Amino acid sequence: MKCILASQSPRRRELMEHLDIPFTVCPADIDETMDLSRDPRQEVARVSLHKARAVPAEPQDVVIGADTIVVCDGRVLGKPHSPQEAEEMLRLLSGRTHEVMTGLSVIRGSREKVLTQVTKIRFRQLSDREISRYVAGGEPMDKAGAYGIQGGAALFVEEIQGDYFNVVGLPLCPLGQILEELAPELWEAQP
Repeated sequence: MKCILASQSPRRRELMEHLDIPFTVCPADIDETMDLSRDPRQEVARVSLHKARAVPAEPQDVVIGADTIVVCDGRVLGKPHSPQEAEEMLRLLSGRTHEVMTGLSVIRGSREKVLTQVTKIRFRQLSDREISRYVAGGEPMDKAGAYGIQGGAALFVEEIQGDYFNVVGLPLCPLGQILEELAPELWEAQP
């Protein structure tokens, strides 16, 4: 039995290490385009399931797929395509509350567990200079909503309601519960 993380995110890999179980990384090569006319909670869950299903696995293997988006006033913010788009996203989030949604899917054989974890984040008011400096550092470019709470954007967060690890990209508490249900032997193999 293998535990497979269907993600190329270095942050998700780091978070998986907190679980203290052996795992391998096999990024899913899929189209992550979302249907913006649908409920973002359903869409982010759908993409996470699509990722998990795309990874080749044996029936006894456990495959974990995840996808994270930021939603502000109904607008879905994925990863920015340019520094200008990153600045626009950060200006939208400045002084406001938004939601970070992570779709989480775990597959083992024919069993599939899928959920969307939501965390609310409030940013303080940001100056144009702060936004430009943050974007110039390059950190926002591979992150939903153009920020990483575990990095420089920690200085922007006034309030968080919910799961911090969800904002980083992998809600560990629900993941641990699902793994305990579907594959408790993952922990039994540890020395």
